[in-house]
Amino acid sequence: MNVVRGTGDRRSDGRFPVSVIGLSVVLVAVAVFDAVLPVEGAATRQAALGFSPVDLAEVLGGQGEPLRALGLLTALFVHGSGLHLGGNLAYLWVFGIPVERAIGGFRFLVAFVLLGGVANLSVVVGTPELERVVVGASGGVSAIIGLYLGLFPTRRLGVWLPLGLFLQFARIPALLVIGSWFTLQLLYWVFGPMSGAVAWWTHVAGFFAGLTTAGLFRLFGRR
Repeated sequence: MNVVRGTGDRRSDGRFPVSVIGLSVVLVAVAVFDAVLPVEGAATRQAALGFSPVDLAEVLGGQGEPLRALGLLTALFVHGSGLHLGGNLAYLWVFGIPVERAIGGFRFLVAFVLLGGVANLSVVVGTPELERVVVGASGGVSAIIGLYLGLFPTRRLGVWLPLGLFLQFARIPALLVIGSWFTLQLLYWVFGPMSGAVAWWTHVAGFFAGLTTAGLFRLFGRR
């Protein structure tokens, strides 16, 4: 999927996406490092870097070690599988590069981490009885998608559509593409907040957090 600049969009699209590349390198490095370590300790490593909603619910209630709340942020850099990581990286590159070029690399990283943490916190609030360890960058990536839609509501995305035995390239409004994606996340959330190792709640919360932040950028930003 390719991002196509919309008509009349004059943002500084030539800026090199250092933060997206750097973040991707970190995510891949963590996954590679985890892959070369003994498989027997994988669950322990994920438990140390991820977060368990039931444990953090105790922290929010004034019990337990407050430092365990850092798992809301460190969980963004750990993935359960290569497929999980690959999916997040694909969305990160498609939507993250235009967002970084619009708001700058530092703000991009801050938005990814903080809004991703907010998305993870929504799992604790929504399912405080859940004992399963939650990991993955999905909350932060969903926030970036929300930021993209809020900053570029009129842009179009270049996609290849299967038409019989052929593929047809088409430019589709980002609102339609992201709207379809969000509808799926919402349906998964309503009919089952957890599906396997996927916390759909984080996708919905992250998207709204990013969309709200984009509104603040538009309201108080220079552009």
